[in-house]
Amino acid sequence: MRQAWAWGWGCALLLALPGCQRDSAEQRLRKDIAAMQEAVEEHRLRDAMAAVAEDFAGEAGMDRAALHNLLRAQFLANARIGVNTGPLSIALQGDDATVRFDAVVSGGDARVLPERMQRYAVVTGWREQDGHWRLRHAQWSAAQ
Repeated sequence: MRQAWAWGWGCALLLALPGCQRDSAEQRLRKDIAAMQEAVEEHRLRDAMAAVAEDFAGEAGMDRAALHNLLRAQFLANARIGVNTGPLSIALQGDDATVRFDAVVSGGDARVLPERMQRYAVVTGWREQDGHWRLRHAQWSAAQ
């Protein structure tokens, strides 16, 4: 009986171990990017900005505050926002990462078809701090 009890606990422990494994740096980064994308689509400004570093630098000298204002303006102008990304190409270098992807961004008044749509080529730079990835810089251009 004692052996059966020990064997049962041993099996339970083995089944629990995969759940205890920590995600890889790339998996955590992919999750953070997906969370940011979801927050933008759901107009959750605070959540969308949560992973943006204080020293963020974007297109044409955009800083964190300017990105915040850009998102807020888009939320006000579009009842519905869609963000569809292509495959993420992730290059990890220690605590830094570069992520390249194409994104189709759409917006409108929540009808069946979006009123505006643009495809962008995007390059982002991230830094991992305390187990969380922070967006440090972003460049984008209209893709052909």
